[in-house]
Amino acid sequence: MSSTPPLTRRSLLSLTGLGAASLLASCTTSRPLPPGTRLEGPVVPAAPSGRTPELDAMYGEVYDGGFVIPAVPYWKIPERFYRQQVIDPTGEAPGTVVVDTPNRFLYLVERGGTAMRYGVGIGRDGFAWGGQGVIQWRQKWPKWTPPDEMIARQPELEIYSVRNGGKPGGIDNPLGARALYIFKNGEDTLYRLHGSPEWNSIGKAVSSGCVRLMNQDIIDLYERVPNKARIIVRQ
Repeated sequence: MSSTPPLTRRSLLSLTGLGAASLLASCTTSRPLPPGTRLEGPVVPAAPSGRTPELDAMYGEVYDGGFVIPAVPYWKIPERFYRQQVIDPTGEAPGTVVVDTPNRFLYLVERGGTAMRYGVGIGRDGFAWGGQGVIQWRQKWPKWTPPDEMIARQPELEIYSVRNGGKPGGIDNPLGARALYIFKNGEDTLYRLHGSPEWNSIGKAVSSGCVRLMNQDIIDLYERVPNKARIIVRQ
């Protein structure tokens, strides 16, 4: 009978540690390190301040309708413009969409005294629209057909006119991933709530009159807003 003691988990770990130490010793010099030398691991870039897993998911990359919507570097945007549920400040009936132009917010009023709030970009001076209407039509990855007034200012857009069939939906389309079309008294106002890849325009007055949201936010709004929702744009 052998007198060799059984190989236990503890002895196995000890042997593993000794083997690793021997291997490490064989790969290093026996010369002492100079005084003050610091041993450091690889440098790992710090995550941008303000990032959270919840916001990473909310504004991360999205695969939708055969297109890839890039992630938004939301930490570069003021926090007040992030999508969030708030106490309803509008006093309107549930299901109403309210655009607070001065503060750059869009509210979708909910039951129970709350509202979903989104940050928006609005029309620059001379191109804004205000009043009440109805979201008559909704479209995923909409075609863009600039109105004749815009083409008159920018003749290069003629290739996207109604006469030429418009610009097909896609990542580079100015209407983004979704568009909600505003009508008043049964007529198209030519103003839209729509997505935009230009996340850095949120909170600013830069558009040709339409209300723009980040693509991730317009997709969320599209799924929440009721059919034929009433819309109020306050200037």
